[in-house]
Amino acid sequence: MFTGIITDIGELTKVSRDTGGEWGDTRFDVSCRYDPATIDIGASIALAGACMTVIELTQTDDGCIFAVEVSDESLDKTTLASWTEGTKMNLERAMKVGDEYGGHMVSGHVDARARVKSIEPIAGSLKFTFEAPDDLMFGIAPKGSVTLNGVSLTVNEVSGTEFTVNVIPHTAQVTTLGDLRAGDEINLEIDTIARYVARYVMHMKDRA
Repeated sequence: MFTGIITDIGELTKVSRDTGGEWGDTRFDVSCRYDPATIDIGASIALAGACMTVIELTQTDDGCIFAVEVSDESLDKTTLASWTEGTKMNLERAMKVGDEYGGHMVSGHVDARARVKSIEPIAGSLKFTFEAPDDLMFGIAPKGSVTLNGVSLTVNEVSGTEFTVNVIPHTAQVTTLGDLRAGDEINLEIDTIARYVARYVMHMKDRA
């Protein structure tokens, strides 16, 4: 479980495709500033909002390089399939009991890719307009929470298949959101609570 508060920016150093069946489908090696002594093999780290399992660790001078295996399902549902060596991504460690709950409940299970339609500077912040799949709009509501590339954000407006969020300067600087451009795709996870409320409503309608 995550909260959508980014704790580091990672960089993809190597992409490998498994042909021998030893460790999975696709392997990403990611450099970061985390202390490797605090990461266990099997630990969960969210890469741009996608929860991945650490399978290998190598200490470096300023942090470590950790490896994860990415299934074809993850490549299909997220932006990870387009990543190449040098790609930067938002990182978040799985939360521990007692950690500050600064964002909202994030599972790290990306629902789909959304597209940046426009970016508008407003009083130092950035107003992003995103276009999302129609079948996910039930889970995106004004003043509700949404996870974009792993970042917990508050939805401002919703219209059809579009929604807007404001990104303050600090968030733009300490995440990769400040590097986005119109037309870029991002990983989208709708609010977990909204998902279950919608499921409950559908179940009650079926029983009626």
